[in-house]
Amino acid sequence: MSFDRSIKIAPSILSADFANFGAEIEAVEAQGADWIHVDVMDGHFVPNLTFGPPLCAAIRKHINTVMDVHLMISPVDPYIQAFADAGADVLTAHLEAGPHIHRTLQAIRGAGCKAGLALNPGTGVEDIDYLLNMVDLICVMTVNPGFGGQKFIHSQIDKVKKLRAMIGDRPIHIEIDGGITPETAPLMAAAGADVLVAGSAVFKGGSVQNPAPYGENIRAIKASVAS
Repeated sequence: MSFDRSIKIAPSILSADFANFGAEIEAVEAQGADWIHVDVMDGHFVPNLTFGPPLCAAIRKHINTVMDVHLMISPVDPYIQAFADAGADVLTAHLEAGPHIHRTLQAIRGAGCKAGLALNPGTGVEDIDYLLNMVDLICVMTVNPGFGGQKFIHSQIDKVKKLRAMIGDRPIHIEIDGGITPETAPLMAAAGADVLVAGSAVFKGGSVQNPAPYGENIRAIKASVAS
């Protein structure tokens, strides 16, 4: 998993056909997805319940790009090794998910994964200055975590600009999760983001039997950033 700042689209399987994950992933990758984003929710840290390590292990063999696992769970530390063993390339934990985020990031890297740090919409960037050398990715939530299909929170644009200035030339991805469309994507790219998570904006209108809309949707987001 090499580092670059080109725009990458990471479709969230939260918007895919749950009965057909393997085929959905293969279809969306064939249509141009750069990463595959897996939203793990525990019904405790966020008000929804989704996937665990067995699901991640099951879909791993269908993923040829990057398996980007977003842990919206608390506590995080007891589950890091299980998700690493399931094949995650990137494991992202929330700053607020536990009392010792530095230790959590150490554990993620120790398990052989790239370490991501997620920031909720109400979280500032002041607390991450001393964590920048511990992370490979910062995920800025542009909706409140827990559900797909929410409206984009525009106040996060300024947060991304601050983060980009803080990061400087460090090889750290800035990922945006929530409300990404061809309208919002260029705002985040201009602010400094390079990984755009998109659920319904990628999967709408398509299916395993008719995957062409997936590619059209991905290209529309990328074109909006390039224009």
